[in-house]
This record gives sequence, structure tokens and C-alpha cells, in this order.
Amino acid sequence: MVKLDSSEEQHKILLETMHRFNEACNYISEIAFSIKSANKIKIQQIVYKDVRDKFGLSAQHTIRAIAKVSEAYKRDRSIKPEFSPDGAIVYDQRILSWRKLEAISILTLEGRLKIPIRIGEYQTVRMDRIRGQADLILRNGTFYLAVVVDAPEPSKLDAVDTLGIDLGIVNLATDNDGDTFSGEKIDRTRERYSELRGKLQKAGTRSANRHLNKLSGREKRFHTHTNHVISKIIVAKTKDTGRMIALEDLEGIRARTTVRKGQRSRHDSWAFRQLGSFIEYKAALAGVPLVFVTAAYTSQTCPVCNHISKRNRPTRDSFRCAQCGFAGSADHVGAINIALKGEVIRPIVSRMFFDLNHVQPQLQGSGL
Repeated sequence: MVKLDSSEEQHKILLETMHRFNEACNYISEIAFSIKSANKIKIQQIVYKDVRDKFGLSAQHTIRAIAKVSEAYKRDRSIKPEFSPDGAIVYDQRILSWRKLEAISILTLEGRLKIPIRIGEYQTVRMDRIRGQADLILRNGTFYLAVVVDAPEPSKLDAVDTLGIDLGIVNLATDNDGDTFSGEKIDRTRERYSELRGKLQKAGTRSANRHLNKLSGREKRFHTHTNHVISKIIVAKTKDTGRMIALEDLEGIRARTTVRKGQRSRHDSWAFRQLGSFIEYKAALAGVPLVFVTAAYTSQTCPVCNHISKRNRPTRDSFRCAQCGFAGSADHVGAINIALKGEVIRPIVSRMFFDLNHVQPQLQGSGL
């Protein structure tokens, strides 16, 4: 994310350009929906001249607007796409250029503007990796460019062991070493936001609605930050100890897990998939191998004698094997079982030079 340090006049021009662009998108959407076509070439042949004349957009802005409508319509052809006045504008190299690390030259309704940018150390070291398009977005009254950068993966380390990670609600993540990331702080924050949302919804005033919108963004950023912190610690730990990461496959986690009525809010609100995806991409950037294993019976299997039974888990938090008596934290046991499943895969991953696309055929029918 690159912040634009626009003047008041530049901000006004950017905002007018954004509103006009999305107004054009809604016009194009009407046409695309009426002819039932998401084909960019077909839509362009019909609307290009009218959009240029009616909305005063440049040639490339018009092409980008048509592409935005086409992509949105392809996602769901049963409804007509609608675009917010503050929706993003996609910029490519024809209408956006970089002036080193100081400014950008960006095309608007008033021609090209040279706008200073503000970047930190994180962005600075990645600016030479900019690739393709950038999205101009408006967030809390400030313009940003969401830029795509190329981050080549380093060589995978030769893992000597596996770290299993069990993702959950009470404990957001637990590994087979016994380290946990508690969800207690998350619960307190969620409850505080939930209580405040209820009061604001009850008030129903214009000011309350504005506050609700800010609250939603704040809570989402809190979730994202927490998941970033957890995933960063997990990946750093595996890299330092030369281990591979094993995660349970989270496909359908909400559908296959049931909770009591009082826990539904916490079950539905936490971003399980986001945490898993953060671990996955940070592992790729760090050169740490990662595999996904099935979650089946990981919470009911004894890691000592392999006895599988629902009775092995008398409560949500505890595990006690009905056959051999092994006992421990249920989340820790789940992480141990995930690590054991990962250990079965690890030699195959190493042998295939960590190309997981080649590993998949060998895993068919293995229950992993």
C-alpha cells in the first residue's frame, strides 16, 4: 500500500475522476446486463464511443472501466453489477508511472498529475519489484495505490522435522511443542465491539451509522493484525528450527464444526482461512515447506496407541485416551496428530524437491 500525499486540489480531482469512472462503470453495466454478455470486446464495440463522449474519460480509462464491468459480471451473471462512487480504479503503465521513490504521474479528468508519495522502509525495499497494474483506492478519506510486487520464492530448506499447527477458537493456534496463541484477548475485543455495535444500531442516527462503518473497519484490521502476528511467529519458529509446517485442511471448517448457541458469534466471526493463508504465504516467502493434511480424527486419535474414539475427548479442552490413559490438552494432541500426518508426507516432499503439485498424485487415497 502506497500512500498518496495529495494536495487539497489534487485530492478533489482524484475524487471527481473516481466518481466519474464508477458512474461510467454503472452505465456500462446496464448495457452488459441488457445484452447478457461479459465479453470485453463485444461490450467495447457497443459502449466505447458513448462512454468517451458522455463521461469525458480518456481512452485507457474507458478500457479499464469496461474490463472492470466485464470481470464483475463474469463472477455472477444472474445479477447486474453495481459500483460504489468510491470504488477502485485500476491503473496500468499507460496511465500511471513512477517518479523514482518520490512521486507518481497519474492520469485524471484534468490530465496528468504529479503527486508525491509516502512510503516506509517496508515499501522502499520492494519498489523495484513492482509488476503490472495498481489499484487507486480511497480509505478513510486518503488515497492509496495498492501495488502488486514480485516476491520470488527462496530455495526451500531441507526440513528435518515437522511442526503441526492446530487452529481453533479458544486457542487460535496450538503447535505440537505445546505453544499456544490464546483467543482470550480476541474474545474480549469481540465482545466490546459487539456491545458497542448494539448500542449504535439501537440509536440509529446518522452519526451512529458513520461510527458503525468506522467500527467495522477497525475490527477487521484488528483481526488481520492478530493473524499477521501469529503467522509471523510460527513461520520464524519453523525456519529457525529447520522444520516443515503441517496445517489441517480448513475446507468447510464452519460447516463441519458445531458449537453451543453462546459460542456462535465467536465461531462465525474469526478468520480461520485468513490465518491459514497468512501462514502459507509467509512460509513460501521464507522458504519453509508447508503441507495440508486432513483434519479427520485429529482430535479423537491417541498419538501414543492410535486408538480412535469420541470418548477420548470428554470435554472440548481435554483429551484422555480410553484405551491407554494418555492425557493432555485437546488442542495440543490435535497438533501432535497433525505433525504425525505431516511426517508421513515429509520424505515425499523432500524427494520431489518440494514440488507439491507432483506430490499430490502420490497422496491420493492415503487418507492424508
